[in-house]
Amino acid sequence: MRMVIGSVLAALALYIVACVGLYFAQRSLIYFPQPRRFTAPGSLIQLPVGGAVLDVTVRPETGPRAVIYLGGNAEDVSANLPSLADTFPGQALYLLHYRGYGGSTGTPTEAALFADGLALFDMVKASHPQVTVIGRSLGSGVAVHIASARPVARLVLVTPYDSIVGIAALQFPWFPVTRLLKDKFESGLYAASVNAPTTIIAAADDEIIPRASSQLLLTRFKPGVARYIDVPHTGHNTIADSQLYNASLAGDAAAAQPAARAN
Repeated sequence: MRMVIGSVLAALALYIVACVGLYFAQRSLIYFPQPRRFTAPGSLIQLPVGGAVLDVTVRPETGPRAVIYLGGNAEDVSANLPSLADTFPGQALYLLHYRGYGGSTGTPTEAALFADGLALFDMVKASHPQVTVIGRSLGSGVAVHIASARPVARLVLVTPYDSIVGIAALQFPWFPVTRLLKDKFESGLYAASVNAPTTIIAAADDEIIPRASSQLLLTRFKPGVARYIDVPHTGHNTIADSQLYNASLAGDAAAAQPAARAN
């Protein structure tokens, strides 16, 4: 009996140690800062926010429309500038390097990314009355939060999730991730407050974000606000290779497949 009790206590101790390790390592599993590789004259501005200075890759334009792009957790957003310039001709582009990414100072957290996204939107909105916000993967959570709190003209969510808690629960089923996670990115909670026309663009063969999570997010929006476009034969990191993706990003309904709607 003593051996059984000892084995149980040893297993419990190892489990507690694993929980503690996951708790302290969690942000290193969410954020993978990347350097900024794309440089061109006039393609960078800096935005001071809450003790940090953020790099923002830009394509300046003086017209009424602008696009804010929020990338994935291991993405150098500056690499998207040429393709976004082709997709959104005549529109100003603002690609945010999260804290710790590119040349931005600070450390990424959910609260910091939310505050930074709102600050960037407010800056852009002051010069461009019609602002489209695009969020990819991790950035979809930031984008939904912005659209729930600001008058976004259009919201585009690429390979989005309902919550990172749900994703983590699938990856770490034996751990109490709801209690352990500091940065939960619960997009589903913010979606109901979004009034901007929203397009969810999902990869049919996404190996990172389960389709069920993206489809659950769709149901969180008010009826008629969001539509869902499934891009066939693409994965989480190859979705941008599809012509359907580019058409959907641009809002070309004629080129995009019929989309399911929230109900």
